[in-house]
Amino acid sequence: MTLESRFACRAVVTSVDQIHLRISCPPYILRKSKKERERRYGTWRVSGFAQETAPPERNTTSMFAFPELPLSPALQRKLAAAQFTNLTPIQERAIPSALEGRDVIGTAQTGTGKTLAFLIPLIETLNREPVRHTVALVLLPTRELAMQVHEQYEQLRAHNMPKAALVIGGVSETAQIRSLRAGAPLVIATPGRLQDLMTRDFCSLRRVKMLVLDEADRMLDMGFLPAIRRILATLPSDRQTLCFSATMEQSVAGLVNEYMRDPVRIAMGSVLKPAESVQLQAYEVRPGEKIDVLRQLLYAETGQTLIFTRTKRGAERLAKELVRDGFSASMIHGDRSQSQRNAALNGFQEGRFQVLVATDVASRGLHVDDVAHVINYDLPKMAEDFIHRVGRTGRAGMKGSASTLVAGAEVVELRNIERALKLQITRKQFDAASDRPRVAIQNTLASRTLTALPGEVFV
Repeated sequence: MTLESRFACRAVVTSVDQIHLRISCPPYILRKSKKERERRYGTWRVSGFAQETAPPERNTTSMFAFPELPLSPALQRKLAAAQFTNLTPIQERAIPSALEGRDVIGTAQTGTGKTLAFLIPLIETLNREPVRHTVALVLLPTRELAMQVHEQYEQLRAHNMPKAALVIGGVSETAQIRSLRAGAPLVIATPGRLQDLMTRDFCSLRRVKMLVLDEADRMLDMGFLPAIRRILATLPSDRQTLCFSATMEQSVAGLVNEYMRDPVRIAMGSVLKPAESVQLQAYEVRPGEKIDVLRQLLYAETGQTLIFTRTKRGAERLAKELVRDGFSASMIHGDRSQSQRNAALNGFQEGRFQVLVATDVASRGLHVDDVAHVINYDLPKMAEDFIHRVGRTGRAGMKGSASTLVAGAEVVELRNIERALKLQITRKQFDAASDRPRVAIQNTLASRTLTALPGEVFV
């Protein structure tokens, strides 16, 4: 069987490994002229069954505008007020299918707009369901990601739409229980806290019509599969499910087979490569020189910088060292309280901190629009985490820079990452003799400690 189409828009999963392509386009695409369809979708051919979908090489710029989608006037006004004008490729492919009520499994590079790809159909579903019980559930791997999805929902919901229940660990559960008991139509949750509240009969999900699994691969990596299974076992079988993942590993494919019905499969580009807008570079240095190279990079950078370390203790040490050097820095890692993590992240987003030192807890779900530079002070444990780290910059088509510092045996680890990801990272030299600016530190006491965050005491 041979299928040739100038605007094939969907791929439907028929098994874990086989994908059958078919022509099926929403009306607003068909209304485009033939010339416009060819320019935006190109011509491509698939014979028989393929191992994976591979849409034609396209611009990463948006294809269509939000006003062309069949959305409610209230949502259109909110999108316009938030200055969301054009759809990204993943939004262009996922939103029409989701609006039709289809299950969707989408994979795309980080920073491509997957959050709006499920929030828009979700809000339209809630607009049709003015009831006092939970209609939609969004599951996410981390508190920070859940909070940012909640914030974006609040930005887009109309004034007559109900608020969402944010169910996450690390904070008081009193307000969460109150929202759940009141029958919040939308629950945005991490699996651990939600399972706990369900076990204590504070939450009923028997009438959920729409389920979203965001960053599914990350949730499974973090050991949430048992909790996810218990939660999904309570949901109606005839629900709509949207699953978004940065990678399509076997564990995620198992979830697709078990819990989704004839899903539309959308794969945008390579999920194991950084965005083209990110400039990759690496510095091979002698042991003990890393901190000097890091200082030089920070002195040369005018924008905000996100630095990744491998361990929580390493993040603590490095952040305090940078503050002693006069940099405005904070840190985020798994041992910090939720209020401390919120304060660090908010300060970084608002520009009060130039530098944020983090472990891989921030490699996914951290949405800061103007991160100019990502620095891998330590290499990640897994090659895939390298992609998620550097994906914190160069988001939504903007330019970004990602530097990696390696010393000793890490040089070999970096080469292994390059082979695994089929990358070639530019090597740069560190000029130890170059003059670097000195930072005048007026308050020597303040320079010896990090800014105290809620509940934090320095001695």
